[in-house]
Amino acid sequence: MDSASATSLIIATYNWAEALHCSLLSVSKQKVLPREVIIADDGSDNRTRDVINRMQDGFPVPLIHVWHEDLGFRKSQILNKAIGRCTGSYVIQVDGDVLLHSSFIADHLAAAERGAFIRGTRARLTPAKTEELLRNAETNVSFFSRGVYNRLNAVRLPVLRSLGQRKEMKSRSVRGSNLAYWKDDFLRVNGYNNDLSGWGHEDEELAARFINNNIIKKIVKLSAVQYHLHHNELPRSSEPHHRRIIQHTLLTKVKRCSNGYENLH
Repeated sequence: MDSASATSLIIATYNWAEALHCSLLSVSKQKVLPREVIIADDGSDNRTRDVINRMQDGFPVPLIHVWHEDLGFRKSQILNKAIGRCTGSYVIQVDGDVLLHSSFIADHLAAAERGAFIRGTRARLTPAKTEELLRNAETNVSFFSRGVYNRLNAVRLPVLRSLGQRKEMKSRSVRGSNLAYWKDDFLRVNGYNNDLSGWGHEDEELAARFINNNIIKKIVKLSAVQYHLHHNELPRSSEPHHRRIIQHTLLTKVKRCSNGYENLH
């Protein structure tokens, strides 16, 4: 796929305005820009709104803020609402606590293909490196930087791109922080499952339904590089319930969730 004009970038966020600021700075430095950036905001306070308002005027593409009230972790619902605002036919999805390599969007467009969704990876940043970047509102980080671990995920080698790609019909290890799919495929499976509230596995469950519709997972390494800012782990009390929902989706080959995108539009 070679048309950025057909691509919407979604950034999921919740109450970490400093990280979102740095993430948006890394988006603004993309060599290939999406047609729009949509912030899927799961009920952040005014600090996040202030960052978005401050950046909107000078941002190189439309920057759209989709917000709902903070009633606990409702990432599935806010992503469904945000995708309802997308005008692109292709969706690249990240979290608001990652910094994107300047070729991130270009790499995703190069990997895109019909009948597939993309699962990328991420390098991680130490607490000290994270604090330094946030304090200085910087995005300058690379494979060679101090404070990077899972460092192999920071390798970008376009000439070896094909060696870094493989396909499998398994939903495991899919994370919404580095994910891309066709919007019509997303609508076919009725989007994210709103029954998954609280932390955990909403992206994996979506991926399971993609696979049940014969949409293959394409794993991308050596490109689409991103760096994850350090933070404490979120509470995981919902995880066992979510795992049961995934198991049901896998075992019964669910193709569409009953409570998803269409229930919010």
